[in-house]
Amino acid sequence: MTNWIDLRTIIMRLTCMFSFILLFGAAGLVVFIHLQDPEEIVHQQTPVKQSDSLHLSENVPTKLQSTDRRQSSIMFAMKDQLKGEEINSIRLHKRRRRFIIKKSPILISMNSSILNLPTLKSEDRNNNKWKNLYQIQRERKQIMRETCSKYKSNNRRIITPYHVSRIFVEDKYRVLYCEVPKAGCSNWKRVLMVLNGLASSTKDIQHNTVHYGNYLKRLDGFDHKGIYHRLNTYTKMLFIREPFEKLVSAFRDKFEHPNNYYHPVFGKAIISRYRVNATKEALRTGSGVKFKEFIQYLLDVHRPVGMDIHWDHVNRLCSPCLIDYDFVGKFESMEEDANFFLHLIGAPQNLTFPKFKDRHSNEERTTTKITQQYFAQLSPSQRQRSYDFYYMDYLMFNYSKPFEDLY
Repeated sequence: MTNWIDLRTIIMRLTCMFSFILLFGAAGLVVFIHLQDPEEIVHQQTPVKQSDSLHLSENVPTKLQSTDRRQSSIMFAMKDQLKGEEINSIRLHKRRRRFIIKKSPILISMNSSILNLPTLKSEDRNNNKWKNLYQIQRERKQIMRETCSKYKSNNRRIITPYHVSRIFVEDKYRVLYCEVPKAGCSNWKRVLMVLNGLASSTKDIQHNTVHYGNYLKRLDGFDHKGIYHRLNTYTKMLFIREPFEKLVSAFRDKFEHPNNYYHPVFGKAIISRYRVNATKEALRTGSGVKFKEFIQYLLDVHRPVGMDIHWDHVNRLCSPCLIDYDFVGKFESMEEDANFFLHLIGAPQNLTFPKFKDRHSNEERTTTKITQQYFAQLSPSQRQRSYDFYYMDYLMFNYSKPFEDLY
């Protein structure tokens, strides 16, 4: 009788152990699936027939097409609405995901087209000024493509609403502009509003109207048919700026002037984490963040508060390895580049890019000299880590190292 009881006990224990192993394995599989990169899941699970894939030419602003031009497929991914436990799981693991995708992966092939892209007029082709600016555009695009080809594995490119969330749409002149803060974005939005007939002059548009008036449409506000049509036929452009200079400009704007958002949201968290013996007033208001403290926050993998578009990478804001921009302008040559772009799209001749500075207008613009003064407050190690942080932007847009001791 005793032996029979012992045998039953052993069988029950083995059954429990086996059930536990099955449950543990199932749980592990669920976690593994949630941690997968959505782009990789699409690549593995959603094959696209070659006959179904139409290619989008990588056009330059002149419409001049070469037979050896590389073409690539652009596909959109949308994701079904996530609910309940799935959302909670994604939030738990969001630091380990490269993309934030709102809708499930549905691949949509992009049509190949050269329509409506800017071209040099026949009378401009003998103009050395326009020819030189056009050649600069070719070189910038070439460097960008080579960098993407070397460092990014995007053989099958998938574009989601997240990737186009910073792109503004101007339908009249068929322009898509990717907003890069601290690189002339306020004035570019003014130009787009004038092009769209919302104002007669850029000088008539106030700063708050530009940023909070919601007069300009974003590309992610369209359905996927509207998105792919505009990506395929509109002139896509972005303007960038030297990364360290852009960073210092953002710091001066957001932390050295009164601000009822950045001080309480970012300032308080930064001071609380990185300032020893912080005063109660500083902890209460978040005012007076020092540049060195700001850099500590930026380089901290466990930031007390998240990233912000004003100091995020251009590579993340505009996804230039996914979206073939037709025009790449630089803040350092803003007037020349901007007016060349307006000429290419056939904008009214009386519309030129505005030169005025509408915020802190009495303060000197952030220059290379001012940038070096701020970074001189940092240790060589902090400067190097800051350079590493923006390395892809330096490489992709062909900016020189800002300090000789960087490697």
